[in-house]
Amino acid sequence: MTSIRQRTLGLVLLVFGLSMLVIGFISYRYAAHEVEELYDASLAQNARLLDGLLQTPLPEEYRGALLNSLDNALQRAKQWDKRFAGQRYESKLAFQLWEDDRLLLRSANAPDANLADHPPGFTSLHIDEHEWRIYVLEVSNTTQRIVVSEREDVRGELIRAVALRTLMPDLIGLPLLTAFLWWSIGWGLAPLSRMADQIRSRDPHNLQPLTLSPLPRELNTIAGALNRLLKRIRLMRIREKRFIADAAHELRTPLAVLDLHAQNALTADNIEDRQEALSHLRSGVARSTRLVTQLLTLARLEPEEEALPDYRHTHLLREVRETLAKLSPLATERGQQLLLEADERAAWLMLEEPGAIETLVQNLVGNAIQHSPNRSVISITLAATAQGFQLTVDDQGPGIPLSERKKVIERFQRSGPSAGSGLGLSIVERLVTRHGGTLQLEESPSAGLRVIINLPQPSEHELLKLLATQ
Repeated sequence: MTSIRQRTLGLVLLVFGLSMLVIGFISYRYAAHEVEELYDASLAQNARLLDGLLQTPLPEEYRGALLNSLDNALQRAKQWDKRFAGQRYESKLAFQLWEDDRLLLRSANAPDANLADHPPGFTSLHIDEHEWRIYVLEVSNTTQRIVVSEREDVRGELIRAVALRTLMPDLIGLPLLTAFLWWSIGWGLAPLSRMADQIRSRDPHNLQPLTLSPLPRELNTIAGALNRLLKRIRLMRIREKRFIADAAHELRTPLAVLDLHAQNALTADNIEDRQEALSHLRSGVARSTRLVTQLLTLARLEPEEEALPDYRHTHLLREVRETLAKLSPLATERGQQLLLEADERAAWLMLEEPGAIETLVQNLVGNAIQHSPNRSVISITLAATAQGFQLTVDDQGPGIPLSERKKVIERFQRSGPSAGSGLGLSIVERLVTRHGGTLQLEESPSAGLRVIINLPQPSEHELLKLLATQ
């Protein structure tokens, strides 16, 4: 692709050239019309001068001398040169003087045809391979007619000369204009070139904002967009580094434990020890898998300066019920009961980020299963309020002291002897925040932990709009 400079120059020259063409055409037509008017006026003026001479009261013998004198003057005009200080175009003018059908006088270059047969006024004729413009004037109180004529090719030559001399400065100035435009466009694009040079010369690891000042208004917009992009990339790199550091820190111990169980299984002296080591190994793999899943979920939910994903409408009660069905085998394994209480008649339609409700319930109920004793009851309550929906999870575990409730929402903060990775509540808090809700930690009636989540209910307009697009 050509450069902006070349494209701009080409466009400007194209517009300028077309404008010159249109203006030149209009000027040519206007000049042609004006020259025609001027020479028509000159023909009429010459005819009236001859009329004035012929109207002079002279004896007949003097009138003949006057006509002879005019004829001699016209003969000298035909032999135009510098001696007579004339003009070369005057030999192109011609006239005839007729009285009835008798030719009294004619210029040497006048056509032989009788031009007086035409009505008074201006007429265009084709005579002897030339176009002629004639003017016929009747002499007052006589039968004489004066015919003044001029060849059209002389007028065309004059019109072309006028048009060429009018356009010549533009044709000569076009190369100078091109050079000036090239320089001026380059000067105008110099800040863009400096920006490009600075970007090319930057270290790939340098994600600091571009510092260019002063900048034109248009480049300020581009520089702002680039700086916002660099900021987002910088934040993404920070997230990646933090995720790698967190993953390395959290996976180091589980992997070491898995390796230890594997060695125990390999060196076991009997089947019972081997089976025990393999059982521990399997449990460790499950914990590590859950930890990796939570790390990936948390990385996906990291706040950043980008548009949130498209939301969809979902049935909250159905989502919660389906997720609890997936978790029931874990509760059954420990002899625990999952009790769901909700009003089946309520409207449970809400907007959610795809998979958010499932992830939220898995982390809340999964934590409750892990922290509650065997053969305990975990209660899940759904309620529809005027402001939205409320999800409550009560367990019968040891609970969390009041002083630690804000702290456990942070990443990798654990509480209690059976603490997990410390990511579950952090994931829940991020999901609730992204949906415009609130998270509360309280004490349950059984002295365990109660988690209360309030989610806003979409307006009827938002819900109808979303339903129409899906």
